[in-house]
Amino acid sequence: MRTAARGPLLAVLVLAAAGLAGCGKGGAEQPGSTSSARKLAPVTAQGAVSVATRNTTRLGGADVAADAAAVARAVYPGLTAATRPLAVVLVNDRDWLPALAASVLSSAPAGAPILYSEGETLPAVTRQTLEAMHPLGAPALGGAQVIRIGTAAAVPDGYLTRTVNVGIGVPTVAAAGVERLTSALDRASAPHQVIVLAADAAPALAMPAAGLAAESGAPILFVTRARVPEQTAAVLATLHRPSIYVIDAAAVGHHTLDELGNFGTVKTITSDGAAATSRESVQNAIEVARFTDGTFGWGVKEPGHGLVFANAARPFDAPAAALLSATGDYGPLLLLTSATQVPPALAGYLADIQPAYSTPQFPPVRGAYNHGWLIGDEGAISAVIQAEIDSMLEIRPQVHSSEESPVSQVE
Repeated sequence: MRTAARGPLLAVLVLAAAGLAGCGKGGAEQPGSTSSARKLAPVTAQGAVSVATRNTTRLGGADVAADAAAVARAVYPGLTAATRPLAVVLVNDRDWLPALAASVLSSAPAGAPILYSEGETLPAVTRQTLEAMHPLGAPALGGAQVIRIGTAAAVPDGYLTRTVNVGIGVPTVAAAGVERLTSALDRASAPHQVIVLAADAAPALAMPAAGLAAESGAPILFVTRARVPEQTAAVLATLHRPSIYVIDAAAVGHHTLDELGNFGTVKTITSDGAAATSRESVQNAIEVARFTDGTFGWGVKEPGHGLVFANAARPFDAPAAALLSATGDYGPLLLLTSATQVPPALAGYLADIQPAYSTPQFPPVRGAYNHGWLIGDEGAISAVIQAEIDSMLEIRPQVHSSEESPVSQVE
C-alpha cells in the first residue's frame, strides 16, 4: 500500500550495469527456469547504482554508456528468458542523429535496449551489460543479437551481429536504414506515422523525439530547411501518405513543411523553438508530453503516469532512456537545464498533473500515482533536485476553496 510518506527515503538498489556472475553465451533458458549461477553482481566501478525515493528512481552514472547500461539492466536484468531482450542496439556515442533515429527500435516488437560504443571501442560497462542480458536473437533479423548503428566496435565472440550503414555525415541515410530495420522486425504492419526533425535542430529540442518514437513505433526522419532529402522522400513514399508529426517546426521551415505535405498529412507538435534556450527546451519537452492526436502522442495532462527526467546538456541520454518510454510505466521525456534547479515551467507542469485525493470518500490507496525516472548522476540531476521532484510527484490531499464542491482526481 502506498501512503503519503513525509520524507524521501534513499535506498540504494543494485540495478547496476555490472555483469552477472556465470552468464555465458550458451543456449536459451526455458521460461520460468532459474540458474544458481545467475545472481545479481555487486556494483562495480564501471557500473551504476540506482537511488530510489518513494516516487523516483535514478538510473545511470557519470557518462552516457553507464546511463544506457543502467536503463537496459533495469528493464532486462537477464535472469530469466522473459527478462532477456531479443536484440541490443549498439550505437556510437559520437554520432548524435543516428543514435536518435535508433530510439524507435526500443518500441514493440523489438523492445531493444540501446547501448553505446565509444567510437569503435566497446566500453567495459557496455560489454558487461551485453553479456549479462545475453540477448535471445531476433528471428526476423536472422537471429541477430546485436544491431550496430554507426559503429564497427567488436562485440564478444559468439554474438550474431547486423550492421546498419549510416553513411558519413548523412543522417538521412541512417534514419532510412533504421526505418527499413523497423519494417523488417514487424512486416505485418508498416508505420502509419513518422516523426520529422530538422537535421540541424538543436539537440535539446530534438531529445523528446526519442521517447515519442519508442512509445509510438513511429520512425524518426530528418529533413533540412531547404528541402526533403532524397533518402527521406523515398521512405515517405513507401509509407503511402502517413501522418507526419513535426517537432520544432521553426527549424524545419515553411518551405520544407509544404514539401512534406506532398507525402502525407503534416501536423506540428511544437513550433516555437527557434533556438535552444533554457525556457524553450524545457517547454518544448512539455508540449511533446501534452500532445495527442487521436491515438498518437502522449497526452499526459492528468495524474497517473511515468515520467523520465534528463539534463538537456546530455542529449545522448535521450536515446539511452527511450526504453523507459516503451515499457513499464511508459514515460515521456522531460528536461532540466541545470543539475541544481527545477525550471519554473517544469514545476508548473508537474503541479498540473500532481495526484490528489480527498478523504474519506477517496483515500490515497485508491489514487493515481506518478513515478519519475532520473537519468544520470548528480552531475546531471543533483540529489536535492531528486528530492524536490519526488515531492512534486507525491500524491497529496485535495484542497478545496469554500466556493467549490469537492471534486477528486481519482475514481
